[in-house]
Amino acid sequence: MAGGDGGDGGDGGHGGHGGAAGAGAAAALEARIRRRGPVPFDEVVELALYDAVHGFYATGGAAGRRGDFVTSPEVGPLFGVVVARFLDEEWLRLGRPDPFVVAEAGAGAGTLAVAVLAAEPACAAALRYVLVERSAPLRARHAEHLRLTPPAVALAPTVPGEDGEPRPVPDDPGPHVVSLGSLPSVDGPVLVIANELLDNLAFRVLERSADGWAEVRAGLDRTGRLVEVLVAAGEDLVRRATGLAPGAPPGARIPIQDAAAGWLRAALDLASPGGTVVVADYAATTAELAERPSPEWLRTYAGHARGGHPLERLGAQDITADVCVDQLARVRPPSEDVAQADWLRAHGIDALVAEGRRTWAERAHLGDLVAVRARSRISEAEALTDPAGLGAFRVVTWRP
Repeated sequence: MAGGDGGDGGDGGHGGHGGAAGAGAAAALEARIRRRGPVPFDEVVELALYDAVHGFYATGGAAGRRGDFVTSPEVGPLFGVVVARFLDEEWLRLGRPDPFVVAEAGAGAGTLAVAVLAAEPACAAALRYVLVERSAPLRARHAEHLRLTPPAVALAPTVPGEDGEPRPVPDDPGPHVVSLGSLPSVDGPVLVIANELLDNLAFRVLERSADGWAEVRAGLDRTGRLVEVLVAAGEDLVRRATGLAPGAPPGARIPIQDAAAGWLRAALDLASPGGTVVVADYAATTAELAERPSPEWLRTYAGHARGGHPLERLGAQDITADVCVDQLARVRPPSEDVAQADWLRAHGIDALVAEGRRTWAERAHLGDLVAVRARSRISEAEALTDPAGLGAFRVVTWRP
């Protein structure tokens, strides 16, 4: 792909890549190509990010200040405090259910959950907080920060109490935290949250040519290097691409994000009836992406810096793409689609910052932890609402 900082070259002007970093994933992809021919890009992403042996998230890739990229929860605890307020709003809207199940998909090491629980939301006693993380190494870190309850206990159905009324199992007050590798199977309503997950789900890539649409795949050149190759796109892909980006100019590229759409279907099924699905990510429409150079929406990251071409260092760098909200809307139109800055303000970030300013003014001379945390709220809010950064992310909500 014409993404990242990788150079162009190889057959047909497409990039050729190699190197020691990510050699295991590259070797696995090369073997697959030799067996089957050029491989669709969704398979490349799946292998590079999620392969159990060679994938980026299986070999230490992570968010955080010491990881490869910083997401909103890693900026500081303020984002989690706002999310905790949102949880309380949803809990009240649903009539204070007990248990109240919240599933955080793509939970990483559990940073958001730690901040949410530290904020002590009013719903805590009823809360069943489910950390959903596909990466086994990241999932193993949940117990380092949180006291976990076995899923069979925390997510058990209600049972009759002594008065005949249903009571939750376990019957001791929450919050109860569960760690899973996939979305749970529980009765609704459920609140599903996904922060910067969908941009990491596998996607195919199409390129507009003078004759129509071609599919970008990974192949091998005559020397055995990984390179991009264009193959004729299937009828279904052509039809979909034409509908999504009818005015795309020759050379334009777009993602086809079936994995993100599939995830949304599963999340909506879990949330129903009465629950909510909330997705926060960098997003645009497919037609908007077609107007941009593909390196602007298809990016790689490693060590807090932009990485190289997506076929470089497979398994050693993150691969991410802007989420196409119009493709998600074809699953179900969202109830709300707003900038993250506006979503945070709607759920109380300004009041929290004002509280921090007052505390800082009162305690700055002490320089204690309370004062430092209060001062931190101001800088955290600036980062979270920055219109040129995290504040421009979209927060998209579905209420099935």
